[in-house]
Amino acid sequence: MLLENIHKPADVRELSAEQLSQLCQEIRQVLMQTVSQNGGHLASNLGTVELTVALHRQFDSPNDKIVFDVGHQCYTHKLLTGRYDQFASLRKQGGLSGFTRPKESEHDLFVSGHSSTSISAGLGLAVADGLNDRAHYTISVIGDGALTGGLAYEGLNNAGRMKNHRQIIVINDNKMSISGNVGGMARHMAAIRIRPGYFKAKSGFANFLIHIPLIGKWLHRVFFRLKTMLKNLLYHSTVFEELGFSYIGPIDGHDIHQLEKALEIAKHTRRPALVHVCTCKGKGYAFAEKTPKDYHGVSSGMDLDTGECAPASDSFSHVFGQTLCRLAEQNPKICAVTAAMCDGTGLAEFAHRFPERFFDVGIAEGHAVTFASGLAKGGMIPFVAIYSSFLQRGYDQLIHDAAAQGVKVIMCVDRAGIVGEDGEMHNGLFDVSFLRSVPNITVYSPANFEQLSNVMEQAVAAPDQLIAIRYPRGTQHPLLAHRKMELPYEVIGQNGQIALVTYGRLVGECIAAAADSMADVVSIGRLKPLPDDLISTLSTYKKLYFLEESAEIGGVMQEILASLCKVGYNGAVHIKTAENGLVSHGSVPECLSRFGMTASQITRWVTEGEEASRG
Repeated sequence: MLLENIHKPADVRELSAEQLSQLCQEIRQVLMQTVSQNGGHLASNLGTVELTVALHRQFDSPNDKIVFDVGHQCYTHKLLTGRYDQFASLRKQGGLSGFTRPKESEHDLFVSGHSSTSISAGLGLAVADGLNDRAHYTISVIGDGALTGGLAYEGLNNAGRMKNHRQIIVINDNKMSISGNVGGMARHMAAIRIRPGYFKAKSGFANFLIHIPLIGKWLHRVFFRLKTMLKNLLYHSTVFEELGFSYIGPIDGHDIHQLEKALEIAKHTRRPALVHVCTCKGKGYAFAEKTPKDYHGVSSGMDLDTGECAPASDSFSHVFGQTLCRLAEQNPKICAVTAAMCDGTGLAEFAHRFPERFFDVGIAEGHAVTFASGLAKGGMIPFVAIYSSFLQRGYDQLIHDAAAQGVKVIMCVDRAGIVGEDGEMHNGLFDVSFLRSVPNITVYSPANFEQLSNVMEQAVAAPDQLIAIRYPRGTQHPLLAHRKMELPYEVIGQNGQIALVTYGRLVGECIAAAADSMADVVSIGRLKPLPDDLISTLSTYKKLYFLEESAEIGGVMQEILASLCKVGYNGAVHIKTAENGLVSHGSVPECLSRFGMTASQITRWVTEGEEASRG
């Protein structure tokens, strides 16, 4: 097996054309076997096998720096940079991350996870190399879906006008993000794709010029400068050329020979170069090629022969989508907005049933918030469904364009708290802190499906203001499946001496622990403003155990503790949080276990505390 002998990128450069074809087949087989067992991003990685091989043949990583946008397509990169022996541990606790991670390898530049960042990051690296007289290349690999994000254009705008650096931008154009791409850039890329023969002729002539002894590179620069002038006189160039790039493409992203020729030309361009590569998302796996959005991210236990994944249990996202459809039937003013996450947020049915009231704005979270504020100002009731981690990118808009405007925008914050295998950049451990710092906002954290539906109904009827409803990935705790949860808070139990204080998913863990620890559970359903009599209720307990599936700084418990101090509370206080909020990958139970937040750990925490106090 060739892949077993690839320990570093230089080994790839030693292979023949026939061996490269075999290598790509082996990589796809390993990708499918590992992801079917461990879960992860399948279609995006299958689509970039040849591209990644070509990059490592043309560039000398880590001296030349390859920056993958988002990083969810980096599995082949990991296999070619000495991590084949560890690949079976992908996305498992203590194993390889599903994204680039500098702690794993010198070939990984950034801890990644968010979209549209690679051009800006790559530009900084390229300029730093120039300032330090290092003649290396920086290659930013970005998908066409990521070009719906505004940060990509901020990077393009600056990279195109800064001449003295060696940055090459590779656009992986597969016509997909997580859902299908939307907007003007998707149409522009489609228009470029209708000219596939153009590059073959151009690259052949460029190759000929470059290899003329002594004067080849000079002739290449002169010819293509004249070509660009003539072309601009005769017809419109691409938006990338208008921004200052030398545009190369479109290219068959599964033809390594073509890819290498294009990258070679890009290396000899005196200005920033942009290589447009067309790939098939899910390449080599028929099910993923046919419906790539269904195989963007797959769960563990997938059957490769049938393409079927283990049936998913009911989830907060599904309940959100079903409830919103029911509310929209009753109220024609209700709209849904999402940022390239139609399926993940449970909005697929809404999009089908109410297409005129459904808006997918692409990977543009800030725009989603401000657009929704405009909808609200115009008399609509927008529900904006965005993952917690991604909503961080819309913080300014939450304050400036929603809260300060006094309009009713209902933010539905999916994947709040621990998310699991996708790791640091996907866990939603900061939304409590940043949402509660927003003025004029009400923040809810429902503990089960019924409470989520009830809060959504209340939000529709509430006065005009910014409302946030945060809920975790996956299903509700079994102990809460048929339980009516009260708002704005609820005391469960009659101990009166010890209380476990929490919210959201941890309510179920605390109820399970309370049966053995003889403690009451105080479930807080509204995190801001805190319930009026919550502090007086908590101050009656002799011991309080706070658990918060959130970063410690700015959390709910800090406000509660400050309020308890003001009323002179002198009981014992114990706290568990997710500390700094950067939690590496692992299953949700494994991640919760690191912070002592499983039911058995909570029981032990309370009972040991009681034994210590009696001792």
